[in-house]
Amino acid sequence: MKAVATSKTPIEIDLEALATAAEVLGTKTKKDTVNAALREVGQRLVRMRALAALGDMADRGDFDESLGNKSAYRR
Repeated sequence: MKAVATSKTPIEIDLEALATAAEVLGTKTKKDTVNAALREVGQRLVRMRALAALGDMADRGDFDESLGNKSAYRR
């Protein structure tokens, strides 16, 4: 596991939003909830970028050859 840089940062947190996030994320502590939420947002960005890249590939016609050949995507 790689080392993660951390920082103690006093912030005001919306407790209702924190409780909702903890329920969704399955976390128990404020620290775990905030860190999990930040990671989830980062992962969301990665997924959005990947989806945009797939869209660009589709626009270029990169998948056209596979569209008429069902065996190409049923492996």
